[in-house]
Amino acid sequence: MNNMSQNESVMPRKALDQVLQTVGWDRTPSSHLGITGSDPILPSDFRIGAAGAATIGAAGAATIGAVGLAAADLWELRTGRRQDVSIDVRTAAMAMRGQRYVHVVNAPETTTWDPLSGYYQTADGRWVQLHCNFPHHREGAIRVLGCADERESAAAAVAKWQAQDLEDTFVAEGLCAVMARDNDEWAQHPQALAVGKLPLLEVIRIGDSDPEPLPDGARPLSGIRALDLTRVLAGPTCGRTLAEHGADVMRISGPHLPYHANSVLDTGHGKLTAFLDLREADDMTTLHGLIQESDIFTQAYRPGTLGARGLSPEALAEMRPGIIYVSLCAY
Repeated sequence: MNNMSQNESVMPRKALDQVLQTVGWDRTPSSHLGITGSDPILPSDFRIGAAGAATIGAAGAATIGAVGLAAADLWELRTGRRQDVSIDVRTAAMAMRGQRYVHVVNAPETTTWDPLSGYYQTADGRWVQLHCNFPHHREGAIRVLGCADERESAAAAVAKWQAQDLEDTFVAEGLCAVMARDNDEWAQHPQALAVGKLPLLEVIRIGDSDPEPLPDGARPLSGIRALDLTRVLAGPTCGRTLAEHGADVMRISGPHLPYHANSVLDTGHGKLTAFLDLREADDMTTLHGLIQESDIFTQAYRPGTLGARGLSPEALAEMRPGIIYVSLCAY
């Protein structure tokens, strides 16, 4: 093995150790985790396989990384038996983009990527990426650009803009577009400086409650009930991971909210699904009832969105003492 492959092979373990240190994990050392394979797996500057091996679980496959160690720890608490975890970096990389591979047998293939989405060159020679994968994003882009709903027309319209002006305008309109930046340029951006000061993740005590024993069951999370108020990929993957280890997970979405079938197919394994419109008082009352019967609440809406509807971590801790409130932000 040459020096490059040696360095690459330890990257998943370094990423894993960072996650474990952040949450103060000291029960089980990462030596109980075996990692095979190394990046690069996918054609990317980012170590996708290392990130996947360190963190998430692949539906229907061996549990991996921090999730595997946590599941093994819960299993030991239930049974007194210790299990080691073994993962493959290539499998982890595939799991990071599972929505590209899942499909319904004998059904036409679908994609989450809208034809209008992608990179376009601007008048100042820069590049911007338009994200038009939801209908309101595509319609907004067409309106702001004054173009037709096809790529050539969008490219001609973008070519008249300065890149920074286009990014600023799209942001002001609540749309998705970003100017491409090199590493040094991004490092000086106010958003990069702000995010750089944040931990990878943090655990905050939001209230006190009496200890609750794990319910009886044959899997690490058997008997645990979770509400999944997330969308697209990062948040739903969290709920899917809970379901993989035995939790009863209910996905809650709004009947008026757009979604991509492939994403739901990929992240919906093991979940129940229900629709509630949180703008309606009766539906909000139903959600409150579900919260009181749940152990975990996961949300991935914009920061402050659910808090404005009385669903902040503090509010739920009063409504259901002992609840675990998970917030994910992936933008």
